[in-house]
Amino acid sequence: MILVLEYVTTVPELPEVEIVKQGLNQLTLNKEILGGEVLLQRTVAYPISIDDFLGGLQGKAIAQWHRQGKYLLAQLYKWGEKNSQLQARENQDGWLGVHLRMTGQLLWVNPDESLHKHTRVRLFFAHQSSGGEYHSTHELRFVDQRTFGQMWGVPPEKEISRIITGLKQLGIEPFSPEFCPNYLNKKFYKRHRPIKTALLDQTTIAGLGNIYADEALFLSGIRPTTICKDLTENQIEKLHLAILKVLQTAIDAGGTTFSNFLNVKGVNGNYGGVAWVYNRAGQQCRICNTSLEKIKLAGRSTHFCPQCQK
Repeated sequence: MILVLEYVTTVPELPEVEIVKQGLNQLTLNKEILGGEVLLQRTVAYPISIDDFLGGLQGKAIAQWHRQGKYLLAQLYKWGEKNSQLQARENQDGWLGVHLRMTGQLLWVNPDESLHKHTRVRLFFAHQSSGGEYHSTHELRFVDQRTFGQMWGVPPEKEISRIITGLKQLGIEPFSPEFCPNYLNKKFYKRHRPIKTALLDQTTIAGLGNIYADEALFLSGIRPTTICKDLTENQIEKLHLAILKVLQTAIDAGGTTFSNFLNVKGVNGNYGGVAWVYNRAGQQCRICNTSLEKIKLAGRSTHFCPQCQK
């Protein structure tokens, strides 16, 4: 079985990273890491020494994968046959961090699987045979064509956000209790930037990106160029609900495939086929049949319906 996440024209956003996290939690937990191999040194952002990176993972196992924004964070513990799952989570012993960036891909494969030419890091996981011996039966491979992706090995004595500094800059998670219309009101109050640009700011909402910002603005009937300070309370309430709706719909659909994203079972994400506006410039609006338009905002492609979004 192969766990795949790969993008060429679109960057994975919260739903796609969440789906990968769920797949990793199904396949990689509570297996001893025997070692690994780094094929491209700059993929490892920390520590600088490759030996220290691999040495910090060897003899440990993953208790749980977490997601913060677009970051994947594996909680590590020292491998021990008697550790229960609860003990493993309580005996936290460092972290493995991953950011997929544009074309990052995680593969859960058999060791004899041919290496993809863009493989950057390999981690070897053990399985205990009936005879009591341990063998490497699976690998977690990090594949990255554009080489923008990164991995971090965070030792237990280090605060994770001091090593993966991007975590400090993240806004709140959309599915957290703190994400509410009042929060958005405070963030948008007196701001003179277009709402689409504001939604892409990871310090405001963690994990929201180009695809789902366009979709949420369509569902809330707001034109992407609308200035934040001009939004009414009613519009902000609609936008809040629309963000939650499009993200959950995308997760339920297995993510968006506009290039070659595959889920844990090797199946394309289905959200792209039902997108309201994203990547549909020149096609008819699903609501009013008006031709959808595409513009650039802060260098990002932005899709909208000129009739439904005012």
